[in-house]
Amino acid sequence: MEPPFLLVDLDRTPPPTAPPPPGAPCVRIGLAAEPGDSAGEFDVLLTAASAPPRPWVGCADPYATAERLRDIVADRPDSCLALVQVLRMSPALPPPDRLVLESLAYSTLQAGAKFQTWLAAKHAYAARPAAEPVRLDRNGGRLALTLNRPSVRNAFDAATRDALCEALEVAVLDPTITRVDLYGCGPAFCSGGDLAEFGTARDYARAHQVRVHRSPAALLQRCAAKVTAHLHGACVGAGIELAAFAGRVTAASDTLVRLPEIGMGLIPGAGGTASLPARIGRERTAYLALTGAPLSAHEAHDWGLVDEIDTRFRRIDAGSRHEDAPWITVGD
Repeated sequence: MEPPFLLVDLDRTPPPTAPPPPGAPCVRIGLAAEPGDSAGEFDVLLTAASAPPRPWVGCADPYATAERLRDIVADRPDSCLALVQVLRMSPALPPPDRLVLESLAYSTLQAGAKFQTWLAAKHAYAARPAAEPVRLDRNGGRLALTLNRPSVRNAFDAATRDALCEALEVAVLDPTITRVDLYGCGPAFCSGGDLAEFGTARDYARAHQVRVHRSPAALLQRCAAKVTAHLHGACVGAGIELAAFAGRVTAASDTLVRLPEIGMGLIPGAGGTASLPARIGRERTAYLALTGAPLSAHEAHDWGLVDEIDTRFRRIDAGSRHEDAPWITVGD
């Protein structure tokens, strides 16, 4: 059976005259030696040109990259199709509804065969809860939020989600807070979902409700204009999906971005199908998610996923503060 995959060589074949219907059951890839005007008609656009403009992705061998994408779609058709369908549909929805659409697709895929196979083969990880998974520090109108599980590279568990929601609610509801800085403690900003509890929810309908109503992404949408995310090290899955909502994103030179969920039989589930397209477009978002390819800090900057490379970045270690100014810990 042929995979739901269409490859069009735009140097030989005229592009389609209209974009695919949002629910079209096919991943559409276009390639060309030089980028042209084909935006909206394909899910991913590949070119051999270096540093091509958005929405194109530059690669040394577009045909080899397209073949790799074909293999990925053939192996995981359900998650690949769900991804491109969500990305196509989202622009027509209000921003909060984009998160609902993503969560519905994510929950559906959790019951799928590919995710269940991945889950059965997953190594068992011991839970390592943190006493203070998110640290809050306030100095006047400035609020600093620090993901505080350095021993697991700030892996995102339910406790971290809940603590971050509580912190962001402060930022949303308190008009005297004019700036929010989001950091990660230790060697990485955030390594993604905590594998110790990943997939432990068995009621996927209930998990959808929790994901929608206990959503850091939804809160970040509401206060994005005053949020700056400071990235370093691994920014995987939720680590980049949430950060991309920020009005401003800086990155240390060691930052590495990756979306691994398709490899698990899922799609990004922490808001990435809403946050990344707003910065880099749906085609480049689809490429990152479909391939799981890493993106360096400088590549992320070139694409617009990062606004600034922070050459002065100083890593935050447990118990330290990021600024020299005296901080007042919220609740003290």
